[in-house]
Amino acid sequence: MRGAAAGIMVGLLCGCATAPVEMVYFPDDRTPDTALVWPGPPETPRLAYAGELIGEENFRTVEGERDGAALRVLRWIAGIGREKDVRELIRPQSGMVDAGGRILVTDAGREAVVVFDEAAGKLSFWQEAETGRSFLSPVGIAADGNGGYLVADADIGYLVRLDAEGKPAGSIGAGILKRPTGLCRSDVSGEIFVADSSAHDIKVFSMSGLLLRRIGGRGLEAGSFNGPTHLSCSGDKLYVTDTLNARVQVLSPSGEPQSSIGQRGLFVGNLVRPKGVVTDRDGHIYIVESYYDHVLVFNAKGDLLLPIGGTGSTAGRFFLPAGAWTDDGRRLFVADMFNGRVVVLDYVGGGP
Repeated sequence: MRGAAAGIMVGLLCGCATAPVEMVYFPDDRTPDTALVWPGPPETPRLAYAGELIGEENFRTVEGERDGAALRVLRWIAGIGREKDVRELIRPQSGMVDAGGRILVTDAGREAVVVFDEAAGKLSFWQEAETGRSFLSPVGIAADGNGGYLVADADIGYLVRLDAEGKPAGSIGAGILKRPTGLCRSDVSGEIFVADSSAHDIKVFSMSGLLLRRIGGRGLEAGSFNGPTHLSCSGDKLYVTDTLNARVQVLSPSGEPQSSIGQRGLFVGNLVRPKGVVTDRDGHIYIVESYYDHVLVFNAKGDLLLPIGGTGSTAGRFFLPAGAWTDDGRRLFVADMFNGRVVVLDYVGGGP
């Protein structure tokens, strides 16, 4: 029985390989009954729910059959396919959108970079950190400015260079970094900023891999950190999620403190365990508050505008979310870690 079902699955895989495939943002049974927007009526909406990324369920043949659903049934019949055998996200951490529109998601549970290629209708898994060695805990990811990518692996302890197709192409920071997590590259200077969580500082590298300077160190004062986890480079500003100090610090690229966003507290809008941080085209700042399962939206001055989410697995809710990123400010992506998905929100503007 199992052998026959496995044979059928192979046949289906071969048949699907020749059929045109498209990527969808609303997999089976995951479309909400009503449109979700934030804030809700009668306020002017700023963000709208635009779907989620899970894995193979996001791909279907042009005729309309979702490949992921059919393959899932056959895997169940064949008695294979749980956890890593199923081509879907497990514990997404962070991500980016590249110049070609591909959505790259780091997944510590899968120990890979998962690539959603909408243009090609293809789902890929980049697992190799170097020849003969797989990723262990990939977290931060950024474009390297030369068509490739940089991935911060917290357990391997350095940045992995990948080429445009995900092949290993070297490393940065081996023997210097302790536990690299957040990562961003300045479009202005080309410098690479890395949050070294165990060292409680930010290390800055050149594209050649030379350590240029260290920013911060453990402490409570402005410009010091306690377990920094995520970074965002935006013009002449560096946003640092100072996680265990329950704040996001805004610095100059040289490390001079400029401001601080958020305060520790027990209410929605306060910070307890902030993670991802990113800005949009209008200067709004999005901070992932993982403890309260919210994304908090602030204006450029650091004033809270609105919370998004809450604990849950339904559309528009989160369970221990982690990183956040945008595609030139049009869409906001949130790694909803314990729900095993990436939530996609459309930025519709409005408000200060």
